[in-house]
Amino acid sequence: MKELMLGNDAVARGLFEAGCAVASSYPGTPSTEITESAAKYDEIYCEWAPNEKVAMEVALGASFGGKRSFCAMKHVGLNVAADPLFTASYTGVNAGMVIAVADDPGMHSSQNEQDSRHYAKAAKLPMLEPADSAECRDFVKLAYTLSEQFDTPVLLRLSTRIAHSQSLVDRKERILPEEKPYVKNPQKYVMMPGMAKKRHPVVEQRIQELTAYAEKSDINMEIIGDTRIGIITSGAAFQYAREAMGENASYLKLGMVHPLPEEKIRSFAKKVDTLYVIEELDDVIESHVKKLGIAVHGKDKFPLCGEISQNMIASVFGKDPVVGKSLSEEIPVRPPVMCAGCPHRGLFYTLSKNKVMVSGDIGCYTLGAQAPLSAVDTTVCMGASISGLHGFNKACGEKSEHRSVAVIGDSTFMHSGMTGLANVAYNGSNSTVIILDNSITGMTGHQQNPTTGYNIKGDPATKISLEKVCAAVGIERVRVVDPYDLKACDAAVKEELAAEEASVIISRRPCALLKYVKHAPPFLVDAEKCRGCKACMKIGCPAVSIKAGKAVIDQTQCVGCGLCKSLCAFDAIKEGGASE
Repeated sequence: MKELMLGNDAVARGLFEAGCAVASSYPGTPSTEITESAAKYDEIYCEWAPNEKVAMEVALGASFGGKRSFCAMKHVGLNVAADPLFTASYTGVNAGMVIAVADDPGMHSSQNEQDSRHYAKAAKLPMLEPADSAECRDFVKLAYTLSEQFDTPVLLRLSTRIAHSQSLVDRKERILPEEKPYVKNPQKYVMMPGMAKKRHPVVEQRIQELTAYAEKSDINMEIIGDTRIGIITSGAAFQYAREAMGENASYLKLGMVHPLPEEKIRSFAKKVDTLYVIEELDDVIESHVKKLGIAVHGKDKFPLCGEISQNMIASVFGKDPVVGKSLSEEIPVRPPVMCAGCPHRGLFYTLSKNKVMVSGDIGCYTLGAQAPLSAVDTTVCMGASISGLHGFNKACGEKSEHRSVAVIGDSTFMHSGMTGLANVAYNGSNSTVIILDNSITGMTGHQQNPTTGYNIKGDPATKISLEKVCAAVGIERVRVVDPYDLKACDAAVKEELAAEEASVIISRRPCALLKYVKHAPPFLVDAEKCRGCKACMKIGCPAVSIKAGKAVIDQTQCVGCGLCKSLCAFDAIKEGGASE
């Protein structure tokens, strides 16, 4: 039976059909739905791990134990998991292990645009790259075969477009692989220097064998059309090239993007007049082709940054646009904003009002950097807010200690903020940390985390206390505030900044979009009392606007949080009803 599937759902289907037993991941767009979808199959044990490093180590341990395993992450998550990744290349596997990494060309939801193919090359691991949902399913199953055949973890590279687009997939039955009992083998699994030195030549030999596989495998396939133009490509770029050029070009579609074949590329190059490489982000394939001494066009025609499109390819080859119409430049820009009733808004308003330097972190609260709040000064990576604030204060001393804070979400704190806070306590930093606890992992779509009390399936689980964790690492000043209470937020921020020791403020209120959250009636504006001072606009709530010089509250968006009312000096904002 064929059905439309998201690429991520198709990956999960591949896990099921291949007999995967254990999946551990940390949510990260565009990879999140893989593990959410896999959790719907009762035959696969699935979990949200605190971070990607833990997830990969869980998957590796399951592989050692003889069960096919999986972990998923976005490209920046692979940075977090790099430590076990590189050593797992040396240990190899017992049962098959697959690692899905989703790149984000165009940075739709990411802080950088790195190309994960470099990790495959650096760690000397095979990497497959599907070009549609059917290949997502098929390549997962192939990855397990290769993993066990070549004794290696296998990377599966997705991109935002492949992960979040739909194409037809035919469901097949789950096939359980043969049991692989664990056998004690310290020479293989204990990577101390004496053992690791003997494993390195094994890794190099494996790459040679995988290169030979890449030469003959049909996942690297030729599609011969007009031989005046030859295109080497992979993944989403293959789909764009085919749509733009059709039969007016010949293609070498690479399903394995590391290691790359050599003779297959030389053979294809001889069949075409002019050779092009079309790949998103870095010139990985192009550099390989040039290393073979083959003349090729690549980044001289296509950009290093952002996504490639059908029309871009058509333009390079002098063809007419093939899809869509350009949006008018007159259409107003709609930047992302925190939702109406977002619990982070009151806290950020307080920080902005007090002109506090804010060391920010990764989450939906990063939107606190947007006007009119403009409250976030820096954002680097998961957990960097606390460590960065510590360094900032150690560098700047007293002139910054009482004028700066770190903000970090509850999930991000569990991911990589705890060690930063331990460093603050251990090294005597006079720093104030604000944990924005909205009772969920908000940015990636409401996944559970160790502080929520529920697991990936929504079943009750251990609930880690943020207060106790902070106290356990040595922070004596820990307080909780409701971010809807602006007076309490203001007092907490001022008092903790004035203190001569490290402190933590937990800003606690559930995400306004959680289904169990019961909202108050929307507020209305008394137009006769409204002076048009725009004080209510300072919180940046999308439900509040100015029309004809008066404030107006959108009843479909307002959740009755009351922040705007607390800012109105003229008592023009009232509870309940429709805006006048």
